[in-house]
Amino acid sequence: MEDEARQKAWDAIGDEAGLRKLHDDLRQKLLQMIGGLPAVKTDLHAVITGKIPMDGFTIEKLVFQSLPGIYVTALVYVPNDHAAKHPAVLVPAGHAADGKSHYQALSQRLAGRGYVVISWDPVGQGERSQFWDSKAKKSRYNLICAEHAVMGNLAYLAGANLARWEVWDGIRAVDYLLTRPDVDGERISITGTSGGGTQTALIAALDPRIKVAVPSCYITSLPMRMSNRIFVDPDSDPEQDLDGMISNGMDHAGLLLLMYPRPVMVAAAVLDFFPIEGTRKTFRELQKLYTRFGHGDGLAMVEGYHGHQYSTENQQAALDFLDHFNQMPVRSGLPFVKELDGETLRCTRTGQVLVDYRDARSLMDVMREYYEEHKSGSRRTLAKEYYGNKYSGVKNWRVRENTGVLPQAGEITWEAAGSSILGEATIDRYLLRHSGQLEMPLLYIHKSGSGERNAALWFQENGKAAAEDWPEIEKYLNQGFDIISFDFRGLGETRMPYTAVSPDDPLLGALDFDHAYVNPISGVLADYVYNSLLTGRPYFLQMIEDAEIASRFAAQELHANVVAVTAAGDAYTLASAIAETLPGISLLPEPNSRVLKWSEIVEQETESWPIQYLLPRGAYMH
Repeated sequence: MEDEARQKAWDAIGDEAGLRKLHDDLRQKLLQMIGGLPAVKTDLHAVITGKIPMDGFTIEKLVFQSLPGIYVTALVYVPNDHAAKHPAVLVPAGHAADGKSHYQALSQRLAGRGYVVISWDPVGQGERSQFWDSKAKKSRYNLICAEHAVMGNLAYLAGANLARWEVWDGIRAVDYLLTRPDVDGERISITGTSGGGTQTALIAALDPRIKVAVPSCYITSLPMRMSNRIFVDPDSDPEQDLDGMISNGMDHAGLLLLMYPRPVMVAAAVLDFFPIEGTRKTFRELQKLYTRFGHGDGLAMVEGYHGHQYSTENQQAALDFLDHFNQMPVRSGLPFVKELDGETLRCTRTGQVLVDYRDARSLMDVMREYYEEHKSGSRRTLAKEYYGNKYSGVKNWRVRENTGVLPQAGEITWEAAGSSILGEATIDRYLLRHSGQLEMPLLYIHKSGSGERNAALWFQENGKAAAEDWPEIEKYLNQGFDIISFDFRGLGETRMPYTAVSPDDPLLGALDFDHAYVNPISGVLADYVYNSLLTGRPYFLQMIEDAEIASRFAAQELHANVVAVTAAGDAYTLASAIAETLPGISLLPEPNSRVLKWSEIVEQETESWPIQYLLPRGAYMH
């Protein structure tokens, strides 16, 4: 629905002024989604730590600071043709453990065509591990998506996104290129694949000094990407999931539009896990606008019939595109490549900036400081967040018995699923349906009696009460409460019976089902959470909505007045949020439970916590 609204608005643009206004609106939204950019460009303190002579070019080992104490390790490929000025290309690294070293073939080919090339390690990869174990000589997580997940999840709570700092590294890489006398500052381009394609799109969208962009194996249509990620690419990668990227009318089409009217080529793989149908759809949308306003020759797309890779045929097309728009000579073929081992290309003494430099800082520290700088502003409340413009209006929904027809918008249907008796208590089972095809198994546990009764919501981490929870249930029954217990969407009986296997860390798939399902690094529940962020309605708020749906059903059909909520274990945090948000419901104390505070997670730089509690800007709500 939101995607259709965006396309309709784009189709209505009739002149260049309308396009410019859309461009400005999208830029502001993108900056808001990533948490803005640093206001000050500090000294780069760029140092060349070594040089490697190659055939026709030299590889310079570079270390610079994108922020004070944030060291960036990079390779600069410099042609030996003695030309006064060269065009330059940024090559951001994709998701490879060895970072920049993994993309040396592309970098060498560009250098062989006369470009000065800079390729750097993204934070959490290569020589920039943020969780390095010096004794074991490896990261405490995998050096790809796992480090990104830990950092990225914290960034969400602080009101930013890991992409903020990745983009800033790229912007500072441009700043470095502009200090070089051998670089033509009017001819700077960017190309990268996979995670490097993500960075290519984001950096080019926000830095107009980049004149030509070629993102590879990234551009698609997010609604299509949401539907397949669990099965083909389940690893958490928060910098790709900007909060509200669909609901803000952005999507990948918006990222590309932010490059208008600069030349852009989309490099795609037909067999990629970024759906090719989405790539073609997004390209067609951009093509309409580029053509409508006289820049159709600046937009191109190349497809290779292969999987997720920057194939040589796609690289050939990309280099030809770059040559054309950088006024370089027409050439054919790709230059010879002699790949070097990672140790030879190492920019630091030990291979890790946090080990080499005494003043090096962790990005987790920077994120905590970002939160400290912003927390004095207006404080948010859960109720205001929940009842915002994405609120579905549950309090006014109609409730009716199921007649075999799917519920309409604003409607809850129910059907009885049986009853049983345990001692003095009756357990009635129901199946609720709402929001199209969502289902909610629900238990109504009560003692005999007539008239309206007070009830309490009760649940645990996995959803509704199970047999082993009976002592807790009985305790509240004896206090005079009826119990409403239910499964939140995606939990309990509504879990997908599937284990997502991480390409980066296959051992995660070897966990037992219960732990694999909720694993924040690569799990089905994490993918639900990230998908929800794209739509602008975080999963945490959706769980509160489930509690409101259960309460509305209980009031109307069971004549039970829900006045309290409580939960076992980690679920007590959600119970507290429900009491804080839904009027008339109070939190019952649980002596052995505590409420997880988002602000404490950020302040203490907590690395692991229940992924379902991820709430953007949550740290400002306590």
